[in-house]
Amino acid sequence: MKKQHSHMHHQKLWHFGLSLAIACTIYPLHRAQADSSAEIAQLRSMVFQLQAQVKELQKSQKSSHTNTHHPSGATQAHTMQSGTNRSPYRTTAQSGQTNPPPLSSQPDDTLAGPIRINNQPVAPFSADPAPLTEAQGQSTVKSINLSSSSPTALTQTEVDSLPPIFKIGSVSVKLGGFVDMSNIYRDKNLTAGPATPWGSFPYSGNPNAHASEYRPTAQLSRFSLLIEGKPAKGVTVEAYVESDFGGSGSNSNAVQTNSYVPRMRQAYLAADDRDLGLHFLAGQAWSLTTGYTNTLLRRHEQLPPVVDSNLIPGVIFTRVPQVRFIKDFHRKWWLGLSVETPQATLGFDDSTLDSGGNIPPAMGQTSGPHVIYNSTGTGMLDPEAHYSLDAAPDIVLKGAVDTSAGHYELYGLARWFRTIVVNGGGSGGVGGQAHSRVAFGGGVGGSMAVPLLAGKMQLVGDVLAGKGVGRYGPSQLPDMTFRSSGAPAPLREIIGSLGLIGHPTDNLLLYTYGGVEAAHRSVYEGADGSYYGYGSPNANLSGCSIMLGTCNAQTQSLASYTMGGWWHLLDGRYGSVMTGLQYTYVRKFAFRGVDNAGNASRPTANGNTVFVTFRYYPFQN
Repeated sequence: MKKQHSHMHHQKLWHFGLSLAIACTIYPLHRAQADSSAEIAQLRSMVFQLQAQVKELQKSQKSSHTNTHHPSGATQAHTMQSGTNRSPYRTTAQSGQTNPPPLSSQPDDTLAGPIRINNQPVAPFSADPAPLTEAQGQSTVKSINLSSSSPTALTQTEVDSLPPIFKIGSVSVKLGGFVDMSNIYRDKNLTAGPATPWGSFPYSGNPNAHASEYRPTAQLSRFSLLIEGKPAKGVTVEAYVESDFGGSGSNSNAVQTNSYVPRMRQAYLAADDRDLGLHFLAGQAWSLTTGYTNTLLRRHEQLPPVVDSNLIPGVIFTRVPQVRFIKDFHRKWWLGLSVETPQATLGFDDSTLDSGGNIPPAMGQTSGPHVIYNSTGTGMLDPEAHYSLDAAPDIVLKGAVDTSAGHYELYGLARWFRTIVVNGGGSGGVGGQAHSRVAFGGGVGGSMAVPLLAGKMQLVGDVLAGKGVGRYGPSQLPDMTFRSSGAPAPLREIIGSLGLIGHPTDNLLLYTYGGVEAAHRSVYEGADGSYYGYGSPNANLSGCSIMLGTCNAQTQSLASYTMGGWWHLLDGRYGSVMTGLQYTYVRKFAFRGVDNAGNASRPTANGNTVFVTFRYYPFQN
């Protein structure tokens, strides 16, 4: 009897301890949020309920103690043999030791019932979450998709398909990117990194035309951050930042540390309202002149899946700060307007001309005007770079349609060019009069992305023709030259490419592209009988083929052919590994001039570039 009384005493203590532990656990959790007297009163009521339940337990224990002293002992025997939950404790068969009742999700029928707050049951509290099964613990990250004509894993970072790394409230944060190691070989020495200056392949009179270069680099390693929120149904806001290591500082070198610096590729905020079909973007992104695989939305650009950071000749693009508005009509028809940062590049026969110098006088004049056409950067702009005198932003208006037969686009581009002309005055224009001269330029362009063979291949292409559109091509032909008055003269130009992308297997992508960029000559006749501007027909080009000679050739056109592919080597929960190969052939044609004998001369140059690349995608599997 003494032993049974001890058992009963232990059980009372155990139930009282359990109730007190629950009270001590729940009370602080609620107390952290109880900022009003009403909530405090509610917590006190909960504690009183726990105390009442303890009293009920004590009464139940007294009743159980009475039953265990039944004269016949039948009640105790029946309880021990039936193994029901009426017994508050168990005795081991071998040692006779008493164990406290086990915690169970099934309530003991001796309890007064579950804890209630405001007459609502409180779920049991557990500090340890239920263990995940192996299937539940597996990552849900999608495998890299190479079926597109422009897979974002190759051309950007494919961050959209990745799950959030973490959340800040209701805002999700995603990370994307890859580590890249590229081996670059060129048969002409350009002393260039992974962004090939396609228009700089030297003519035969340059010693660099007789030396090759090998440039291994990890500068193309790229990382991105996507922050997304959904303030309302059908409404999305986001911030996106993308960076690589393509920047170079004053101490960057290839001798010992290769200290190349991060640079901003893209950085913008965006918002979408799917119900209204409205889309907004503000920040640095790919220009709206760039082709798209579908829609006109960010991260859907139709970029060739090449390794070179300067893409390939003939592909139209810039990456600039802009403000963009898009309206979709049933997600099929698209209309976009983009206001983008302008810049203008100059081409002129006199390579010694600096901004502020005077240009050669025209026929019948004794002196030419002084022309200011750019200034060096200050206030967080590169102090070693020159920036044009921009009168207005570049404006792009584009329409697009998505059909079962492909994606098609048509757009117009408006540009303005400005110079400051100083006429009269003394030496250097001192005392003269300054006038602002503005010229209008721009063009018309379009692009397409057409599926072939049930999506196993895609035909893509783009074109832009107009005046002063050279900056939109990778070869960087000049946008303008000068008239005899010093006013800007935008150059007539055309840029275009055509590509074919194939997918023989799920882990293999092959591509081939052809591209061209060309400019027309624009000159005026000088007082000395020579022609000045861009593409002078009587320029002496003899030095282009003479070793260490002076070459005054100016590029008329540039044609290219590119082929390559990507192989998805490994794919798993550890990430993905890919290897790529790119080969590009370039041929450059100068404007026709003359040699020392007065005969027609048209120098040409060519170059071959090969990229062999390995990439690891840690965020994708």
